[in-house]
Amino acid sequence: MPRSIVSCRDVSKRFANGTLALDGATLDVEERQFLSLLGPSGCGKSTLLRLIAGLAQPSTGTITWNGGHDGLSFVFQEPTLMPWATALDNVVLPLRLAGAARAEREAQAAAALADVGLAGFEKSYPRELSGGMKMRVSIARALVTRPTLLLMDEPFAALDEITRFKLNNDLLELWQRDRFTAVFVTHSVFESVFLSQRIAVMTSRPGRVQSEIVVDAPYPRDAGYRTSPLYNEHCRSVSAALEKSMAHA
Repeated sequence: MPRSIVSCRDVSKRFANGTLALDGATLDVEERQFLSLLGPSGCGKSTLLRLIAGLAQPSTGTITWNGGHDGLSFVFQEPTLMPWATALDNVVLPLRLAGAARAEREAQAAAALADVGLAGFEKSYPRELSGGMKMRVSIARALVTRPTLLLMDEPFAALDEITRFKLNNDLLELWQRDRFTAVFVTHSVFESVFLSQRIAVMTSRPGRVQSEIVVDAPYPRDAGYRTSPLYNEHCRSVSAALEKSMAHA
């Protein structure tokens, strides 16, 4: 049986302005699994992710960590890079904060940039990089510490389709290699089915997990999977679940 590393039970979140973003959300994050949170914009997906990360506290309910917060990394919707720092220096940041020696942290950061296809861009500044390249730097920064849990908040939503497909492919390769646990927020049925082993479908605001769907397609997944009958079948099932969850919100 997979081990749950984070358990959310009846989690609700009401903001200071009175907005109820989540209402009774229950979810288990299982070790080494690729889990997507799927739902319409504004349904509380990002709020739930931030609560899991400890960036905010639930109004009611509990979030239980089995092993503590050590080894967690977060990729935001925007790359959030330091504009005055090179790609290498941006990736080095968490290692420097952890007290790693300079030579060690620069070597690890260069390797992380190479892992995301940015070898040779170590000295480039964010203003010199495309949107997709900046997001690659952000992912490298998140992975440089070798996290056990990677939380990603719609990181590819603003990118063109070709770049998004390529980053989906690269992310899966890194996940298969390093076997971290991934929780990925998206409002795309197609992206969730391509990436995930399991999809938690959320209702419209106030959000809660309406259903969970297992995507049993084998890895590695590639362009052939995107055009396969199995992929189309899963997309139809997830679309139907999403439509049902919105109707019962």
